Amino acid sequence: MTTDDIKKKIEQAIPGSRAQVAGSDAHYEALVVADAFEGKSLIERHQMVYAAVQEEMRSEAIHALSLRTVTAAETR
Repeated sequence: MTTDDIKKKIEQAIPGSRAQVAGSDAHYEALVVADAFEGKSLIERHQMVYAAVQEEMRSEAIHALSLRTVTAAETR
C-alpha cells in the first residue's frame, strides 16, 4: 500500500475531494478537503474516509490512519 494508493481510494470514494497522504509502514496521515463534508460532524467525516479504505484497514495494510478532514471554506 502506497500513499498514492490511499489518495486515489479516498478521492474516488468522495467525489470532488482532494487528499494529501503521508506516511509508510502501515502508518499514515491524511488531509482530506471535500465540500461533501459540509454540515457533517467530525465523526461523520472520518467515517466517510474510513469507508473508502475499510478493506485495507481490515487487512492491516493500513494499521493507523490519522485524519484531518475539512471543507474548502475551512482551509481559508
